[in-house]
Amino acid sequence: MSMDAILEVRDLRVAFRLDKKTTFEAVKGISFTVPRNSTVALVGESGSGKSVSSLAVMGLLPADSTIIDPAGAILFNGRDVLKLDAAQRRAMCGKDVSMIFQEPMSSLNPVFTVGYQIGEVLRQHMGMNRRQARARALALLDEVGIPDPERKIDAYPSQMSGGQQQRVMIAMAIACEPKLLIADEPTTALDVTIQKQIMELIARLQRKHQMSVLFITHDLGLVGEIADHVVVMRHGEVRESGAAAQVLVQPADAYTRALLHCRPSLDRRPWRLPVIGDYMKDAEAGAQTGGQAGADMPPGRQRARGSSPDDEHVLVVDKLSKSFYFREGLFGKREFQAMKNVSFKLARGKTLGVVGESGSGKTTVGLTLLRLHQATGGTALFEGRDLISMPAREYMAYKRRIQIIFQNPYASLNPRFTVGQILLEPMRLHRIGADDAERTRAAHALLEKVGLPAQAFHRYPHEFSGGQRQRIAIARCLTMKPEILVCDESVSALDVSVQAQVLNLLQDLQDEFGLSYIFISHDLSVVKYIADQVMVMHQGEVVELADSDELYRNPAHPYTRALLAAIPGEIG
Repeated sequence: MSMDAILEVRDLRVAFRLDKKTTFEAVKGISFTVPRNSTVALVGESGSGKSVSSLAVMGLLPADSTIIDPAGAILFNGRDVLKLDAAQRRAMCGKDVSMIFQEPMSSLNPVFTVGYQIGEVLRQHMGMNRRQARARALALLDEVGIPDPERKIDAYPSQMSGGQQQRVMIAMAIACEPKLLIADEPTTALDVTIQKQIMELIARLQRKHQMSVLFITHDLGLVGEIADHVVVMRHGEVRESGAAAQVLVQPADAYTRALLHCRPSLDRRPWRLPVIGDYMKDAEAGAQTGGQAGADMPPGRQRARGSSPDDEHVLVVDKLSKSFYFREGLFGKREFQAMKNVSFKLARGKTLGVVGESGSGKTTVGLTLLRLHQATGGTALFEGRDLISMPAREYMAYKRRIQIIFQNPYASLNPRFTVGQILLEPMRLHRIGADDAERTRAAHALLEKVGLPAQAFHRYPHEFSGGQRQRIAIARCLTMKPEILVCDESVSALDVSVQAQVLNLLQDLQDEFGLSYIFISHDLSVVKYIADQVMVMHQGEVVELADSDELYRNPAHPYTRALLAAIPGEIG
């Protein structure tokens, strides 16, 4: 093992038993090194094997279904961790090596306070008593930037925002001052400003504590801001590795170039976003003709965005408000204004982007328009009729004309229904189609429209990837033949290549059917690509509303400028 390396992975092979006869090889003989006091980014799409590799280091893979080739090795400070017994592995993991997981809400125990959970790490690995552990937990919460740590130490995870939960996870991870910190997609679902804060926090802690960091992500935009070295994985293999400056500026592998260019850019708006397949075909063609394999695709046709005085407005929203009320004391109640006097106009066949941090009220706008929240004020005129005040019986006719695609495709599809049942149910409820035979034909046509095979009709949601599930959710919305689609963070949890496919699909549907979109997102690069107008929300209010190009070129409000400044740097 190299003297300047804290972690060295040699020829690691990991397979999973699917049944008695079948195995799936998730990691296929990968090797990489993490030098001391440096940050290595492990990059790739879902299924590339990057998280499996990190879990193998931590010893967190399921023992009863995992096969690790004994010919491989994971050397930490010269010791092969694969040869340690369970007690030695537990002593190492959590103290010398620790991990920040992707989803803090599922990683933190909801029935214990955050102070207790940080203290548990200290009592287990450092032998502290309760008083010592509490004092150290307070210091850690302060170090990771939790406001008012004396009060927050006794809070439960559900009482904290997503960014604060992730900071608690980081506090737990650095509690024992580990030599190696593994961060598995720690910012994937966070707002751009919170994401920047977490990235800066990890970088600051890495310098302060002289840690090495293995940073796992699918977003190469983040990598350029934190990593010294980059390892690119695909299908369980390492495609490219090297210094970050080299890999990100002059990538040698076509797959790396594909990852760099699939993400929407702030200075280009191609007619269609390139996807991984485009680059890999280009690489194969280049190899066959003797040309440059995987050369950058030509810029091609650009898509214009913006509004016009001649636009027909399908939805006119005026001073829409929503308050939530909480019990306070024995008889009192407290009002929380989630949305205050929101006004905008949505043009037919155009896209309104809605951006802002968590808690800004952007999702509340979409849910209130669909009457999933009851508005406390304002109007929303659809063809001159107010969606907010009309009786429920009358609203049924409009219900199918405005639909929503939710953020999480794993939670928004009924796991007990086949895809066919998911598509047929809304058509039956709204009496679309003469009979089930006609509805089935329509469902098959929609599956084809969203790029899914006919066999998908008889399968269940758990048999599909996240991107495919989001396509099913889009197909379900299209069964209603809507005129307005509310897309609530509908691509935020997807890999860059899958995200590009879904954005291309949404654009194709808008071009074909003249759909109008309210596109809610915290990803400002995606919003710049797809939106004609952008509405910026802060603390429940609209602080800026302008055409997409104008707002990004000349932001008028300080909050908008802060959001734009937090976008990960452009690379490539």
